[in-house]
Amino acid sequence: MDLPCMRWQNHVAQKWEELDPELKKKFTSLLEIDDVFKCALSLTNPHDVEWLQSASAGHSVKKGREEAASCREKGNSSFKATDYKAAALHYSQGICFAPDTSDQLSLCYSNRSAALFHLQLFQECLDDIDKALKSGYPSHLSQKLQDRRTLCLSYLAGREKTGKADQRCSSKSSRSSHVVGALRCGICPGVSVVYSLDKGRHLVAQKRIAAGEAILTERPYSCVLIPGMEEVQGKRGGEMMFGTEHRCCHRCLAETLCPVPCEGCSYSRYCSAACQRAAWGEHHRWECPLGADLMVMGVMAQLALRVTLKAGLENIQTARQPIRDEHKKLEPCRDSAPRCSYQIDPSKGDPYLSVFHLLHHTNNQSAALRFLCAVTIATLYLRLSKGVSLPGSSLPDRPNVEGGDAEWSSELWVVGSASLRHMLQLRCNAQAIITLQDTGAENARVQSQQEVRLATAMFPALSLLNHSCCPNTSLVFSTGTAADTCGSHKSADISDGLCEDKHEACEVTVTVRAARAINPGQEILHCYGPHSSRMVTSERQRLLQEQYYFLCQCEACSVQEGRQQQDGARGSRNESGLLCLKCKEALKKICEGDFRCMLPTCGHRMSSAEVSHKLQEVRAALKRAVELMETEMPDEAVRLLKQIKRQSGLILGETHPLHGELADATARAFASMGDWKNAADHLEQSVVATGFQYGEDSIELGQQLFKLAQLHFNAGARGAALSVIPKARQILSLHCGPHCPELQELQAMEECL
Repeated sequence: MDLPCMRWQNHVAQKWEELDPELKKKFTSLLEIDDVFKCALSLTNPHDVEWLQSASAGHSVKKGREEAASCREKGNSSFKATDYKAAALHYSQGICFAPDTSDQLSLCYSNRSAALFHLQLFQECLDDIDKALKSGYPSHLSQKLQDRRTLCLSYLAGREKTGKADQRCSSKSSRSSHVVGALRCGICPGVSVVYSLDKGRHLVAQKRIAAGEAILTERPYSCVLIPGMEEVQGKRGGEMMFGTEHRCCHRCLAETLCPVPCEGCSYSRYCSAACQRAAWGEHHRWECPLGADLMVMGVMAQLALRVTLKAGLENIQTARQPIRDEHKKLEPCRDSAPRCSYQIDPSKGDPYLSVFHLLHHTNNQSAALRFLCAVTIATLYLRLSKGVSLPGSSLPDRPNVEGGDAEWSSELWVVGSASLRHMLQLRCNAQAIITLQDTGAENARVQSQQEVRLATAMFPALSLLNHSCCPNTSLVFSTGTAADTCGSHKSADISDGLCEDKHEACEVTVTVRAARAINPGQEILHCYGPHSSRMVTSERQRLLQEQYYFLCQCEACSVQEGRQQQDGARGSRNESGLLCLKCKEALKKICEGDFRCMLPTCGHRMSSAEVSHKLQEVRAALKRAVELMETEMPDEAVRLLKQIKRQSGLILGETHPLHGELADATARAFASMGDWKNAADHLEQSVVATGFQYGEDSIELGQQLFKLAQLHFNAGARGAALSVIPKARQILSLHCGPHCPELQELQAMEECL
C-alpha cells in the first residue's frame, strides 16, 4: 500500500499519540465511513494544512523559465553526445517547465524537433516545428526550422512512394502494450457473475474455457502512475535515468518521447492532446493546484481522490442510496475473503456503483491506520475545497469545520467521505499495473528486463475475482490502447510521439486469460500476489491474512501443506536448491533453521546465517558483473561470474533461482560480445531454473524461451531454434494472446529458418 511520505506519517502519528484519550477511544469505536470522516474532519485544523504545504515545498510543480533553461542545457549536452533519446526527454522536461510566455518554450520545441529528426520520427518532428513557430520562435532563426521541415517532408514522401512502413528508431518496443484480442470490454459470454455469502460476488465458468481464451477485458475506473520507480533507477553515461513520470503518459501510461504538457503544472504530461483533455475533464482540473501535496500524500490517497473526482457528486449520491433488487435490499457479504460487499454486476450500468461497494474492511484495519487515512483525506479535502468548486457541486464554498456539524455542507461533505472510503478499499482492492522494464545501458547490444509496477489502479470487474495461490488465470496489461474499443490495438510505444489516433484519448486495459482449461462450474481465480511457485504456504497465508484479512485455504495451500507435512515426516524432499560442498548431495533446511546434507553418511551442516551471508556475497558480485556489462566490459563480467561460481563457498543446484540469475547474466555477457553459442548454452541453464521456480507454463519461462530462440537464431543453430520456438509460442500465446509482439518475432524467425 503506497502510503503518504514518512514525514506526513510521523506528523499524523504524533497527532494520534497526543489525542485526548476519550477522543481516541471514540474514534477507535467508529466503524461507519461517514462517522470516521466526520470525526477526522473535526480533528483536522489549519495547522495540518500548513504542515502539508510545508512538507510539499520540496516537490514544487510550478513552471519556471530557469528550470526550463536548465533542462534545455542538459538536452544540448545529450544531443552533442548523440544520445538523441535522452536529449528529447530533457527537452520535453523543459517544455513542461516553460511558462507559455517564456522564450524557452519555443527553443525547447525547436531543439526537440532536431532530436526527433535524428531519431527518424519525422511526423513528430514536423509537429514540434509548428509548435516552436507558434510559441514565438525567433524569426531570424526560423530558416533552419524551415529547412528541417523540408527534409522531413522529403523523407516522408520517399517512404510513401516506396511503400515502406515508418521506420521507427526505437531500440525497444513497449512489451506491456500487447494486443488485447477480439473481446471487447467486459466479461466473456461463457462466464457468469455469481453471488454467495461465503465468496461474495465472483465469476464462474458456464462452459468449458480453453487455455489461452480471453475471459475478461477491462479498463480501470481510474489509475495513478507511480513516480520515480527505484527498481529501474540507475546511471546511463553518468546521468540518472528518467523516471516513469518523465517517460509515460499520466493517463494511459503509454511511453512517449514528446509528451504534451499540462498547461497549469510542470508535472503532468500526456501522450496526446486527447489524453490531456480527457484527464483534465476527469480529474486533473482539481488535482492541478494540489500536485505537490498529492506527491506527499502518496499514490493511494491520490487514487482515492481521483476516483471520487471522476465519479462526481451525482454518482456518489446515487451510490450512497440503499441498493435494491426487486424492491428488496441485498444482504452484504459476511465473509472477509471476497472483495465486493453487494450483488452488483460491474458489466452492467455505471461501474462506479461497483467501485463504491467494494469491501473496505474498516473493522479489520488498525485504528492508527484508519486515523492516518482519515486525516490524510480530511486535509486534502480542506485543501481542495478552499475556493474550489468540487465536481458536480453547485456550492463552491468550503465547509466551516470549526463551526461544527450544522455548518458543514452536506453536498461537499459526501465527497470527502467517499474519498476516505476508496482509500480504505484500496488496501484490499488496488491492482498493480505491471510492465517489463528494460535495464542497462541505452545502447547495449543485449538488454535485460525486469518486472516493475508502472501504476496502481482500481478495476471494478477484476475485483470480482477471488484469490488462489495457484490461479487458473493470467493477466496482461496494455497501455496506450485506443479508447473506442478494447479490441482494436492502437498502442503507443516510446518511439511514438502520439497515439495513432490523435483525436481519441487512449486507455489502459487488462486482459484476463485462462492459464489452463477451466471446466463448467469452476470458479475463475486470480492470484493477489503470493503465488505457490514463489513462496511457501505459511508465508503466503501470513501475507494474505495481513493485507486481505482471510486465511487462504485454496487448493494449492491444502495440497502443499499436506505435502510439506509428509516430507517433514519422511525427511526426503529438498527444495533449498543448494548442494553439499563435500559430497554434492542436496542440502535440506532442517527444523532448527540450519542446512544439513541429505546423505546420512555425510551429514555436513551449514548454519542459516552462513548460507544467508554467502548468498548475499553472490548477489553483490552478480550486481558488479551486471555493472561491468553496462559499462561495455563484458569480458570482465564473464571473468567475475566464473569466479563467483568457484569461490562462493556454495554449490547452487540447477534449480536454485540464483543459479538461474547467474546463468542469465553470463548469457547476456557472451551475447554482448557476439558469442551467441556460449550465450545460448548458459541461457539454457537459466531456463531450467526458471521453469522449476515459476512453473513449466509460466510467463517467466516463456520470456526466457523467447530469448533462447533469439540466441539460437543469431548463432545460426537452425535445429535448436526450431525446437525452442514452438515451446515459447505456446506459453506466450497462452498468457499474452495470439498477437503479442514476441509471437510476431518468433513467426518471422521461423519463416526465415
